[in-house]
Amino acid sequence: MRDYVITVNSTVDLPKEWLEERKVPVIPLKYTIDNETYTDMEGLSSKEFFGKLRDGKMATTSQINPEEARAQLEPFLKEGKDVLHLGFSSGLSGTYNSMRIAGEELKEEYPEAKIIIIDTLCACLGEGLLLYKALQQKASGKTIEETAKWVEENKLHICHNVTVADLFHLHRGGRISKASAVLGSVVQIKPIIHMDENGKLQVVGKERGRKKSLNKIVDMAVEQIKGWDNDIAMITHGDCQEDAEYVAKLVRERLGIENILINNIGTVIGSHTGPGVVAVFVMGNKR
Repeated sequence: MRDYVITVNSTVDLPKEWLEERKVPVIPLKYTIDNETYTDMEGLSSKEFFGKLRDGKMATTSQINPEEARAQLEPFLKEGKDVLHLGFSSGLSGTYNSMRIAGEELKEEYPEAKIIIIDTLCACLGEGLLLYKALQQKASGKTIEETAKWVEENKLHICHNVTVADLFHLHRGGRISKASAVLGSVVQIKPIIHMDENGKLQVVGKERGRKKSLNKIVDMAVEQIKGWDNDIAMITHGDCQEDAEYVAKLVRERLGIENILINNIGTVIGSHTGPGVVAVFVMGNKR
């Protein structure tokens, strides 16, 4: 049986060291801020990036094109390996389609290779949690087809529970509608967002005040995980470590999950959420 590699986009928002330790190749998106273009996971630190956003600078992002995708995937095929790619949600970016096109082209040139491109319908540490689980499948000896099947069957069980400081960045970037943006425009009203089954962000509620919004995303996770055994929870934040630690404390107390990974949200997704975002990711019954 040929060996296979699991590749991801930089939007998994896991620590670089975590990915390097597990030898996970990352295909990065790019972002532009202050007239400078950077590669996601490179360049500006989280503090620098969110500092610029707080100062009123605007960031834009660009998807991967098929040529870039091909250039990143082909070396593994030349090494005689198969490829399973877990792609950034098609509901938020055209990156998955570029990866799919590259995969189709490469299949023609490497007919002996297995190239599986999956639309995860996930983002940020939701993608990261799905990768974590896929790596467990691979480590247990599952074939590329078996791991891909598990991912397809379970990707909609990756629950994304999010609160943001405001909806300005998400609306400006076209990630939510104007009607949804209005919902969170009142001072001290904090939007509650989730990722729907089409891989799109939807505003599903609002809370008055920051602490209540942080409590709410944990409340949602409590309901979602009933009947599920989570060996890890993941929490991301937009340069607000104390809020993330508060959510982690609630997750330990209320969900009984001790293994928690906390990481700053990446610069590409952070361009759309803005500073102050906090999200908790678990596996559960439904999103």
